[in-house]
Amino acid sequence: MRATGSGAPATAARPGRRPLSAPPVIPAAPGNRRARWRRSLPNWTTPWLFLAPALVLFGLFKFTPMWRAMQMSFHEVRPYLGDRWVGWANYQQVATDEDFLAAIGHTVVLALGQTGGSIIIGLLLALVLEGSTRNLWIVRTAVFLPTVAAMAVVAEVWRILYYPAGDGAMNTILSWLGAGPSQFLNGQDSSLLSVMGVGIWRGAPYDMMIFIAGLAGVDRTLYEASAADGAGVLRRIWHVTLPALRPVFAILFTLAAIRGLRVFTEIFLLTNGGPNGSTEVLMTLIYKLGLERGELGVAAAGSMILLLATVLLTLVVQGIRARANRQVTR
Repeated sequence: MRATGSGAPATAARPGRRPLSAPPVIPAAPGNRRARWRRSLPNWTTPWLFLAPALVLFGLFKFTPMWRAMQMSFHEVRPYLGDRWVGWANYQQVATDEDFLAAIGHTVVLALGQTGGSIIIGLLLALVLEGSTRNLWIVRTAVFLPTVAAMAVVAEVWRILYYPAGDGAMNTILSWLGAGPSQFLNGQDSSLLSVMGVGIWRGAPYDMMIFIAGLAGVDRTLYEASAADGAGVLRRIWHVTLPALRPVFAILFTLAAIRGLRVFTEIFLLTNGGPNGSTEVLMTLIYKLGLERGELGVAAAGSMILLLATVLLTLVVQGIRARANRQVTR
């Protein structure tokens, strides 16, 4: 042991032993850095990070074409020659065209009929098939098949059923009921109703499943209390079931109405707007204007009008629903 210049004793290193030194600094592992980075983010950002790729793709393939269609609606679209600005001329042509006005009327009638029919039949099916037994699940699956079946196959089947001859399937049923044969898809007076029937047959099972989900949330004690008061089945449905299903009705009305306004495949495959334009709707007319006649600007204007009608319908239904909820909470 010897003293240093400062008077503090210095420890001599023993032979065979390394001198003491500070521990080495170990860099943080990449996983630790990622964990600290995730902890530094607010909690509300995590769901949006997971949704970001899907939202980017949705915006690219949904809103970009919508923006392009809005631009086209104010132009005379001339491929390879450049678009020419025409202002509101395309919208004026749409508003004054007799074929377009007739298509609007057919669309409204079809939307109202399919919406009302699918909701009523869907509710009746849900009331009959409500429950948790295994046999009911099998029946529900069978009833739901029209919704998931390919529309091309469905259209061909219904075209066979609607065969206008006297020995056709539907005409045979009508003869059993004492009614005369019908032209169905081939008649101007019956074609729209025939297409409406196909839409109801296809949409009712979808509404049924949503009604069944809504019925599962109804308080069963209300049924027991109403039964104890002597209420019958119809009164229980009217005073207990239907008020509890108000939110479901609002959702289904919005979805079914939008589905009716945007109907295309059924018309295109069954009648293609015929006979004599009796089943021409907005979607089929827009398709023909844009892809068959080459009037892309007019077709884009029609699609913008259809989009505006869909948005307004949704806002009106949501406003009615919010007003009803406020009245209930008072």
